[in-house]
Parts: sequence; structure tokens; C-alpha cells
Amino acid sequence: MYLMKNHLTSMLAALAALTLAMNHLHAANAPKAGDKAPVVEGKNQDGQAWKLADFAGKKAVLLYFYPKNDTPGCTKQACGLRDQMGDLKKDGVEVIGVSFDSAESHKKFIAKFNLNFPLLADTDGKIADAFGVRREAGKNIARRASFLIGKDGKIIHSTDVPQADVHLKEMKEAVAKLPKG
Repeated sequence: MYLMKNHLTSMLAALAALTLAMNHLHAANAPKAGDKAPVVEGKNQDGQAWKLADFAGKKAVLLYFYPKNDTPGCTKQACGLRDQMGDLKKDGVEVIGVSFDSAESHKKFIAKFNLNFPLLADTDGKIADAFGVRREAGKNIARRASFLIGKDGKIIHSTDVPQADVHLKEMKEAVAKLPKG
């Protein structure tokens, strides 16, 4: 019995290490600060087309990926961005949320929490894959990852950790460093 417990403990530790390594591998595929942002497009909660290229030379874009609508961390992040919207708009930043959720799910999430920015329904994962944030192959869920993209289309800052608070803090600090005007 003791040997079985030790073997099981060892197997669980190995599995945890493998999972961590896979997450780092996925994160390695995500673009970093200084990289040109992937050219992506999608449809928002109302079925309207959205293209990152439309913001080139006009506005910075805070493109953030999150796992699922109406879950604690995702709600905290979305509401935090909602509450910062006045400052973000003043700084010329457009906020766009992206998840694998459907447009209908996005509409409900927006209405429930009075969100003041669009959510893209990335049901096929093309946007998540372009940014390397799909949690694991074959799974329709993204990691929590945020990208602040400058007017020139280059990534200024990225955050790729599970904690919503870290995203809100780091993105606020990165936006504060944007050139004014």
C-alpha cells in the first residue's frame, strides 16, 4: 500500500510538471512585446465584423483573451476593464475581449455586467490560435492573456498569467506609458 501511494504521488507530480511545461510551451508561441501583432478579424456579440487592422494608426488596442463568460476571474477582469473605460478612452485605447463563447453568451455577459466594450466570439479559435493562447490542442478554451497593441500594430506589453488582478494592474501601467496624442 505504501509503495502504491508513493508511485501515485510520483505520477501526479510528473503529470503536474508536464502540464506546467505544456503551458510554458503554449506561452512560448504567444507574441511578445516588440513583435508585430497577428492580423486577426472576427465577429462581435452582435455579429458585426471586427478587424484589428482597422485600428492601425488610429488607436491602441487592448486585446484580452479569457477562458469563459460569467466565471469569477473572467467577470472580475471584464468589470475591472469596464470600470477603467473612461481613462482607457482618454488614452486612446480600444478594449476588445475574446473567448470561445458564442455571440449569444457574450450578449448575456455584457448585459448582466453592463460591459462597455465588445466581445469577439472566437468559436473556431482562429484568433486564439493566432495569438498562441489556446489552453491546449483540441480544447476550446483560451488562457487568460492580454496584449496591448500600439497604433503601429506592434505589441507594447503582454501579460500571460491566470490572475485577473495582475492583468488589470499591468495593462493599466502599460497604458500609462503610451505616448500622448
